[in-house]
Amino acid sequence: MSLITVSQLHTAFPRCKSPDVWAAALIPALEKYNINSKARIASFLGQIAHESGQFNTLQENLSYTAARLMQVWPKRFPTLEFAQQFERNPQKLGSYVYANRIGNGPASSGDGYKYRGRGLIQLTGRSNYASASAVLGVDLLTMPDRLLEAPLASMSAAWFWASHGLNELADDETDDNDLEDFTTITKIINGGTAGIKERFQLFKAAESAIA
Repeated sequence: MSLITVSQLHTAFPRCKSPDVWAAALIPALEKYNINSKARIASFLGQIAHESGQFNTLQENLSYTAARLMQVWPKRFPTLEFAQQFERNPQKLGSYVYANRIGNGPASSGDGYKYRGRGLIQLTGRSNYASASAVLGVDLLTMPDRLLEAPLASMSAAWFWASHGLNELADDETDDNDLEDFTTITKIINGGTAGIKERFQLFKAAESAIA
């Protein structure tokens, strides 16, 4: 019996344009990384559905107005004049905001843009790309766009999930608080709690679909 079916994926995430493609790509990833219970699968699918706009967007959007940059990164863009230098310039923005972190070099290296969020879980940063490369046997450092392919997008997301202990957090215990654990999972994936309400709704939609 499949861990996820095309019908279940379509029911949970009606905006997904290619549930057949994603079901085929997800099944091997779920199996390989032991995302194999209802609680684990629903939690995983809810998170990656949020990160990917229900499996339709596999690359981070770095095109912002100056005003929006000040809202998203208030400490990095304290003035409108400074933010305007990065307005609607994804390469310059990515290189700047992700510089000198997650294994990236300085802004001048371009690492921040090259290793921007990709895949179903928005894998970000040279160090994460390097780790995924070693595990998946694909050179993502020289071919980062391989993460836009459904099989690798799925496998990299499942690897990240399992390697960060998220299966265990997702395990459903009777005296456990679903939202509390889900919030912890969100912080590990996102670094904060952005979109927590939608993430939880998608988790519940997946849970219902695979009942």
